[in-house]
This record gives sequence, structure tokens and C-alpha cells, in this order.
Amino acid sequence: MSNNNSTPKVHRIKVAMNGVTGRMGTNQHLIRSIIAIRKQGGVVCSDGDKIIPEPILIGRNRPKLEDLATEHSLDINSCVSTDLDAVLADPEVVIYFDAQTTGRRADAVKKAIAAGKHVYCEKPTAVSTEEAYDLYETAKKAGVKNGVVQDKLWLPGLVKLKTLIDSGFFGKILSVKGDFGYWVFTGLTPIAPQRPSWNYRKEDDGGIIVDMLCHWRYVIHNLFGPIKTFTCLGATHIPERVDEQGKKYKCTADDAAYATFELENGVIVHFNSSWTTRPRRDDLLTIQVDGSEGSAVATLRDCVVQHASATPRPTWNPDVPATIDHFAAWTRVPDWQVCDNAFKVQWEMFLRHVVKDEPWRYDLLEGARGVQLTELGLKSWEERRWVDVPELKSL
Repeated sequence: MSNNNSTPKVHRIKVAMNGVTGRMGTNQHLIRSIIAIRKQGGVVCSDGDKIIPEPILIGRNRPKLEDLATEHSLDINSCVSTDLDAVLADPEVVIYFDAQTTGRRADAVKKAIAAGKHVYCEKPTAVSTEEAYDLYETAKKAGVKNGVVQDKLWLPGLVKLKTLIDSGFFGKILSVKGDFGYWVFTGLTPIAPQRPSWNYRKEDDGGIIVDMLCHWRYVIHNLFGPIKTFTCLGATHIPERVDEQGKKYKCTADDAAYATFELENGVIVHFNSSWTTRPRRDDLLTIQVDGSEGSAVATLRDCVVQHASATPRPTWNPDVPATIDHFAAWTRVPDWQVCDNAFKVQWEMFLRHVVKDEPWRYDLLEGARGVQLTELGLKSWEERRWVDVPELKSL
């Protein structure tokens, strides 16, 4: 409803944030999203209204929570809690956000739904497809608004890539090659690991298949089309690492995954994901799209293209030096628009969805579809075969 003839309103929304002491919860969701939104004066809506999130930090380590609150000028007495039930019982709390480890997520989200809160959470949304779909069903039946983080859709490089697709630049898209990863130090040398040790333990819901196939599912689906069938090979290349206490532990989860997808429209997509690779490419993530009329390579923040009219004509002859500089034959895509932090962009969308009922399609069903792909990926690896991707129905 428009406020053109009235004074714009300020909507102060209490947001319960569980798991904010973790790396992603602290940096991307609290500091770069919610605190950043508060510093800019809130989310401005199309009718001039503003939405200002009021975070309540929830977790098990109160000193850590208090340090975070103090650092960002939040009142410790009203904005910090270790009692989830008490926070959910507060009628002024509108949204529950979950960035805990995956195994703790479903129970907490269900509690929030039962308390009538709108829910937004990190991926994976649960440890199994059945549990993830149950969360979607529960939220749908309760009539609460719900969402899952799908941040990579708003990375500047992927925004440029989507613009190229929508403009018809590629002609007929033929294939996609994704390459993601970097070297995560093992702790066996003096250089500290840059990922938590649970990532490498299956019993703690670790593994790169569980972590990354959720991402590739929504990236592939939203940019290139629905997945028909795929095959995935996982690997635990490094068998032993050192944890946060300096103790050696056995790696029981995969640290690399190699997946090939056939889409319903015939496009072939291949994604390498690895925590055991040393990149020699433009960024930690590159996505190359080859089409009949042109190609593009997108990174996290940039994108380069080569149109059919500017494509060199190489001939294969390993007996003579190469005469073509293949890197120089590409053109950088202009910065058509300013892109904000991807997590913040989606937070702003969800806040407008809750307060203003703006359109939203990144719900818990999308989260369940991501979990489904990870489960099928593990099944493909275990059974060493292609697996079809059944449709999860919307309610």
C-alpha cells in the first residue's frame, strides 16, 4: 500500500539471530548485513517507509555474544541471550534467523515456527532431504514467511553473467564449467588453517559436497535451468589435519568433489569444488559459459566475454610456439550497476518481504532442493553412478 499522501513510517523489527559467533554469522550476517543496514538508516521501501532491524544475539557462549554486542553498540541487557525459548516467547520478535551448525538447525527453526516467527536460515537447512522438506511443510502450514540464504546469486560477477544470459548474448548455451576452491592449510605446518575442523568430519556434518552442492544447485537452476540428472565423485585427498586445540584428527569427510550435470534443456554443466587446490585462475570461483554466439567467464566480482565475431582461429600444433594470447582476446563487461554485499542484498529483500509482502521465491522449498542435491551427490559417489533429480513439489 502506498504512503504517497502520508508521512513515511519507520518499522523497527526485532530479529533473533542464532549462531552469530560463527565465522559466517558474525561477518556476513551480523556485521555486513544487519549492522550495515542499521548504519545506512534502514531498508528503504518503494513507498518511502523504512525497515530497521533490531538484532537479538543468541548463542551458547555469553561472553562472546557480549563482546559482539559491545563492539557494535548494542545493549547487552536487551540484545544478548543464551535462552532461545525466552527470546521466541517475546511477541515483539518478528524474525528468527539461524546460522548454527547444520545439525542444530531444524529443531530451532521448528521452535521458531511454532512460536509464529518468520524464519530465515543458512544452508544447508537440514541434514536430510526429508527433514528439510518437513521444515518447508511446517512453515507453509503455519503461514509464516520463510527463506534460505542463496547469496551467490547477488555476487557482482554472477549478476553480470545473468544480464548477459537475459540479453541473449550467448545465443544457444552449450556448456558451463565451474571451478571453485583454494588450499586450506592442514595445521601440520606453522600456517594456521582457515576453515574450522568440523568441515572435515562427516560425523559433524562436514564435507565439501554438503557445503557446496547446495550453492551449485541454486546457481545452476536460476541461471541455466533445472537439473535433470548428474554424477558426483567425492574424495578425501588429505587424510589427517590439526584441529583448533592443536590435536591431530582423522578426516572422515570429503575435501573435494567433481560433479557433472545434465540439465533439462540439454546444457551440460561441470563443477569442481576443492579445498585441496592451488588456484591459477582469475578468482577462487570462475564460471565459464560457452554459447553458439559467445562465451563468458564470471568470477566473484567480474566478468569477461568473447563474442563469436572476435573469436580467434587456433590450430593445434604442439611442435611450434603458440601465437595467440588467449587471455588478451577477452573483453571486460562494464559495471552496469553498483552491487552491494550479496548477503545484505538478500537480507533487505527478506525484510521487505516480511514487512511489505514483496515477492520472494527463495523459500525453504529451495533449501530442501539444495539438501536433496547434496544427498543425491553423496549417493552418486557411493554407488558410482548417475542419479536423476526428482521434483520436490511446492504446496
